[in-house]
Amino acid sequence: MTQLFKMAFRDLGRNRRRTFFSMLAVGMGLALLLLMASFITGEIQGAFDRSIKLQSGDIQVRARTYNESKASLAYQDLVENPDQVAAQIASLAPVTVATPRLYASGIIVSGDNSTGVQVVGIEPASPANAPFRDAMVSGQFITADDRAGILIGQSLANKIGVKSGDTVNLMVNTSNGGISQQNFTVRGIYNTHTPGYDDTTIFMPLAKAQAISDTQNYASTIFVLLKNKDQANAVVNALQGSQYQVQTWIQMNDLIYQTEQLSNAYMWLLYLIVLGITATVIINTLIMSVFERTREIGILSAIGMKSSQIMSMFLAESTILAVGGIVMGLILGLLMVSYATTYGFYIGNFGVTGMTLGDTIHASLTLNDAITLSVMAFIITLLAALYPAILAAHMEPVQALHGGK
Repeated sequence: MTQLFKMAFRDLGRNRRRTFFSMLAVGMGLALLLLMASFITGEIQGAFDRSIKLQSGDIQVRARTYNESKASLAYQDLVENPDQVAAQIASLAPVTVATPRLYASGIIVSGDNSTGVQVVGIEPASPANAPFRDAMVSGQFITADDRAGILIGQSLANKIGVKSGDTVNLMVNTSNGGISQQNFTVRGIYNTHTPGYDDTTIFMPLAKAQAISDTQNYASTIFVLLKNKDQANAVVNALQGSQYQVQTWIQMNDLIYQTEQLSNAYMWLLYLIVLGITATVIINTLIMSVFERTREIGILSAIGMKSSQIMSMFLAESTILAVGGIVMGLILGLLMVSYATTYGFYIGNFGVTGMTLGDTIHASLTLNDAITLSVMAFIITLLAALYPAILAAHMEPVQALHGGK
C-alpha cells in the first residue's frame, strides 16, 4: 500500500500544475459548500432568535379562543387580570420573565402618508423589552405613565417621513368593533435590523393600549422568556389544566421551521450539483493521466502488476487529490465563513411576511456541517476516480505497450 502511494505521488508530481488545479477545484467546491451551509444555518438561527426575542418569546400563554392571525380584542379571546397571571408564571423556576402584551391593529397617519401597523402594548420596565431598548437610534424609550407617546421602527419612520418628537395620528381597533383615534408624539425610534418587523410595529405602554382599545385589565398574551428554551415543554406541562392555551416557540415559529426543512432539501440538491461539477474535473484529470501513461500501464501489466493493483494506484491518486483539495477547501472555506460571520451579507428588506428576517445574513458554520461536507467531498472524489481506474485496469498489456493503438 505504501508503494502504491509513493507511485501515486510520483505520477501526480509529473504535472504539478494540473494536480494543483485539480486539488483547487475540490477545494473551491468544498469552500463554496461550507459558505452556503453556513449562510443557511446562520439565517435560520437568526430568524429563530429574532422571532423569540421580538415576537414569540419562548412561550406564550393565551386565551383558548385567541387567534393570532386575527388579533381579536373580544374579551373572551383575551387574558383577564394579566398582571396576576404573569406573576404566577414568573414564579416557575425555569422562567426568566413573564410580561403581558396587548396586540391591536391600527393605522398611523402623518400628513399625506398612512400605513397599517400593529400596535403592541408593553410594560416598558420589563426586561423582555431589552431588544427594543437596546435598538433605540433616536429619542427615548417610553415610560409606563406615558399617555401620549409611542415608539416606531426606523423603516416605518422613513416611510411616513417622521422623526423623534413629531406628532402622528393613530387609529386603533377597539374591543367593541369600533375605532379609536388620538394624536401621539413619537418619543423614540428603534431599529432591530428586522425590516419586516420594524416597518409595521409600534409600541405604547400597556395601560395606554388597554385604554385606547377599550380592553382595560386584559391582554392578548403573556410573553414568557425561559432560562433555557429547551425547558419549554416542562413549563407547558406545569401549566397544563389551566384555562389558557400554551404555545411554545417551535409551535409559534412553524413557518421558519418548515422553511428550514425545505431549505435543507434544496441545499442537498445544490451540494450534489457543486460536487458533481468538481467530480468532472477529477475524472478529466485522471483520464488524461491514463492516456498519457498508456505505455507505462502496459509495462506494469507485463511485469506482473495485477489489474486490482493498477486500479488501486489510480484510487490512491484520487485519495491524494481529495485530501489535498479538502485541506485547501477547509482553509478557504473557514476564511470566507469567518468574514461572513463577522461582517455578514446585507440583503435589505426582502418583504417576506410571517418571518423575522434580518437585513443582514450572518454565517454560522456548525462542526457537523463541516465534517459532513468534507466527507461528501472525499467520497465524491473517490467515486469520480472509479471510471479512470477501471479504464486503466482493463487495458490489454500488448495494446497498451503499443500506446493504445
